[in-house]
Amino acid sequence: MVAGMFAIFIVLLFAVVYWRTERYLATRADGVITMQAQTLESVPPQQWSSVLSQFLQQNPLAVEYAGLFTSDGKRISGNLEQVPADLQIDGPAQRSQFTVGPGSAQEVVQGIARRLPNGNVAVIGRKTIDIAEIVAETLALGIIPALCLSIAAGAILSIRAQRRVGEVNERVQRIIAGDLRQRLPTRGGDDPFDKLASIVNMMLTNIESLIEEIAGVGDDIAHDLRTPLTRVRARLERGREHAATLEELGSAVDHAIAGLDQSLAIVTALLRIAEIEHARRLEGFGQIPLIPLLHEIGDLYEPIAEDKGVALRVDAPGEAIVHGDRDLLFEAVANLVDNAVKFTPEGGRIELVLLHRKGEAVIRVNDTGPGISESEIKAVTKRFYRSDKSRGSKGLGLGLSLVAAIVKLHNFHLTITPGTVSGCSAEIICPQIH
Repeated sequence: MVAGMFAIFIVLLFAVVYWRTERYLATRADGVITMQAQTLESVPPQQWSSVLSQFLQQNPLAVEYAGLFTSDGKRISGNLEQVPADLQIDGPAQRSQFTVGPGSAQEVVQGIARRLPNGNVAVIGRKTIDIAEIVAETLALGIIPALCLSIAAGAILSIRAQRRVGEVNERVQRIIAGDLRQRLPTRGGDDPFDKLASIVNMMLTNIESLIEEIAGVGDDIAHDLRTPLTRVRARLERGREHAATLEELGSAVDHAIAGLDQSLAIVTALLRIAEIEHARRLEGFGQIPLIPLLHEIGDLYEPIAEDKGVALRVDAPGEAIVHGDRDLLFEAVANLVDNAVKFTPEGGRIELVLLHRKGEAVIRVNDTGPGISESEIKAVTKRFYRSDKSRGSKGLGLGLSLVAAIVKLHNFHLTITPGTVSGCSAEIICPQIH
C-alpha cells in the first residue's frame, strides 16, 4: 500500500513537472519566433531572404525553421517546402505540421506566419524539445528503484513489527499461564511501542506486588486469627471441664469474649483498610484546615501522654489548607501520635509539628522511642508487621497500614525515617490549596 501511494505521488509529481516545463518551453518558443517575425517585418524586402538565412545559420540544434513564399504559395527561400495548411496567417503562434524537405516526414513545430507588405508570406517555426519522452524515460528510471526501495522498507518494517508483536505474544502467553514475573520486551528507545511496554510492565509490577501482598495478608490473617481463636477454644474447654463455681465459669467466658473481641478488631481493621483502598470516601473530600485538626489531636492525646509521663508538644505555625477527607486525615495523624505515645518510654518527648515546604504542608510526628531500623522502614506499613521492639506491646500491626492506605487515597506522601539519636520521624506530605 505504501509503495503504491509512493508510486502515485511520483507519477503526479512528474506530471506537474511535465506540464510546467512544456508550458515554459512553448512560451519561450512563441517569444522567439514572434520576435523573429517582427524583425523580418522591419527590414526592407530585398533583405528578407538574407535575414531568413541568418535565422537558419543560428541553428546548431536543427530546431529553427523558416521559409519565404509568394502569395500563391511558391517557395522563394528557406528550409520549408510549403506553407503549413493548418497555420493561420497573421495569427498567433501555434503548433502546426511543418514539412522540411521533399519526401520528408512532417513534424509538429511551434510556428507563426506573417503576410509581408508585398503580399509574400514569411513562415518561422521553432521545434520544442520533446519533453514528454524525456519525462517518461526519467519516470521509468526513477519509479522502479523507488518502488523497490519502498517495498523493501515496508517489508523490513513489517517484519520488525511482527517480530516485536511475536515477542509480546510469547510473553503475554506466559503471563496468562501464571508467570507474573514476565515483562514485555523493551529496547531502551523512545518509540511509542517501548513507552507502551514500559507502562504495561509497571502495571504488571503493581499487579505482582498486590498479588504477593494478598497472599501474604491471607497467611497473616490466618495466623493472627488462629492464635486468639485457639486461646478462646482452650479457655472455654478448661472452663467447661474445670470450673467448679459460677464465678470461675464466668471468668473463662470473659477471657473467651476478650479473645473474640481481638479477632473482631482484626477483621474490622482489615475491612476499614479495604474500604479506604477502594476509594469509597472520595465523595467526602473537601477543604481541611490543618491547624485546628492538629490541635484537636494534641488535646486528645495530651492526657494519655501525661499519664505515661511523656511530654507532647504541638507546634502548628502558619495557615495550611489541604484537600481531602477530614475524618480520614484525622485518623491517620492520630494513628501516628498513638504509636508515638505507645512506644515512647516515660520521660520521653513527642512533637506534632506543621511545616511549610515549597508549596506543601508537612505533618511531622517525632518521638524518642526505640525507633525503627533502616531495614524495617519499608516493612512497617505492611499489614500485621510488628518489629521485634514492639512484640511485647498490644496491637494488631495494622495501624501504619491504615495510615498508608489513607495517604495513598489522598495522593499524599508518607515517609518514615529513623531519628538522629533515638526514636523516629514520620511525615505526611500534603499539597496545599492555599
